[in-house]
Amino acid sequence: MDDTVRKVDYRADPAGTPAYLDAASAAPPHPVARQALLAAQADGWADPDRLYAAGRRAQQLREAAQGSIAESLEVRPDEVSFQPSGTAAVHAAVLGGLAGRARAGRTLVHSAIEHSAVLHAAALAGAAVPVGVDLTGRLDLDAWRAAVGSDGVALASLISASHEVGTVQPVAAAAEACAEHGVPLFVDAAQSIGRVPVPPGWSLLTASAHKWGGPAGVGVLVVRKGVRWLSPYPGDDRHRPRPVGALDLPAVVAAAASLRAVLAEAKTEAARLTALVERIRATVAATVPDVEVVGDPVRRLPHLVTFSCLYVDGEALLHALDRHGFAVSSGSSCTASTLRPSHVLEAMGVLSHGNVRVSLHRETTEDDVDRFLAVLPGVVAGIREEAGL
Repeated sequence: MDDTVRKVDYRADPAGTPAYLDAASAAPPHPVARQALLAAQADGWADPDRLYAAGRRAQQLREAAQGSIAESLEVRPDEVSFQPSGTAAVHAAVLGGLAGRARAGRTLVHSAIEHSAVLHAAALAGAAVPVGVDLTGRLDLDAWRAAVGSDGVALASLISASHEVGTVQPVAAAAEACAEHGVPLFVDAAQSIGRVPVPPGWSLLTASAHKWGGPAGVGVLVVRKGVRWLSPYPGDDRHRPRPVGALDLPAVVAAAASLRAVLAEAKTEAARLTALVERIRATVAATVPDVEVVGDPVRRLPHLVTFSCLYVDGEALLHALDRHGFAVSSGSSCTASTLRPSHVLEAMGVLSHGNVRVSLHRETTEDDVDRFLAVLPGVVAGIREEAGL
C-alpha cells in the first residue's frame, strides 16, 4: 500500500458532499412520493370507512391506491392490503398464513437467510425448519424440496433477494417444489420490488414502500385468491387482511404513486446502478488487502454490494466512513439484544466481521462512488494500523 493511501486520516471530518449509500435500509423519497403525499393530505385525512362525503372521498383515494399497487404488482386489487410497516406485513403474512393452514400442520420451512422479521414470527409459530444456502447466499434447492415435502408443513418462506448481500433467490424453482406438495409460498420481496421482477408461483408476498422511495410506515401484503389466511390478531375476525389501527392514507397514496414512477425508471436505473456496483466490486477487491466481496457476482440485485474486511471492527469502520461523509450499513454489526453477528453471513459461511453493505439509489452519482472508493483503502488501513496490525 503506497504512502498516499496511508496518509488518509480515517478519523477526519467529512470532506465533500455527504453521500447516502444505504438505500437497502431506506431509499431517499422519490420526488413523486413527496408530491403525492402533499396532494393526498387535502382529501385523505378522513376515515375511509365512513359514509359521509369526506369519508367517501378518502375511500376513493384508498381504492385508487389499492388498484395502482395491484396493477404495479400484476395482481388483483382485492388481493392487496396495507399494513403499518414492512415488518408488520411480514408478521401478518407468516402468522396469518400459518393460522389459515392449521389443519395441515404447524411447521414453517424457511431459508436460513430470511429477514429477522420472519425469524421472530417463526419463533411464535411453533416448529420451524431452516434451509441452508451456499457460499454465494443462494438457496439449497435439494434441501428445500426435501423440507417442504415433509409431513406437517403449513407454510414456506423465501426472501426474493438477500437484503444483506443482494443474491437473488430461485423463487420460481422453490415455488414449483411447494406446489408439488400443496404448500403455500410466502415471498418477502422488500428488496426486489422496484428493482427486479419477482417470479410468479408465490401465494403471499410482502413489500415495504420506503425501500423503493415511498414514505415510511406503509407495508404491502398480497394474499392470492384461494389462499387460506386468517387474521393472527385478537378481536379481528376478518378473513381478508386489514391493517391494525387507522390507515395512513396519504402515505399509502404516495407509496402507490412512487411505485409507478420507480417501475417506469427500473430498467434504466438497473443498468446504471449495475455498472456502479461492478466498479465497487472490482475496485474494492483490487485496492483493499484481505477483503472478501460476498454474494453472487451475477445473480444479484443491481444496487447492492457487500464486502468484509479481515482484522477490522465493523462498527469502527462504519463510524469512520460516516466521518468522511459516507452513510453505509453493515450486516455484521452486533446488536445489544443478541450480541451476535449477522445470521445471513453466518449461514453463508463467509467472513462476518468488518462488513460493509453499500446500496445505491436514483440519486447516487459516479462521483459519490469514486470518492468512496478513493477514501475506503485509507480508512481500512488506518483502523488496522491503530489496532497494531
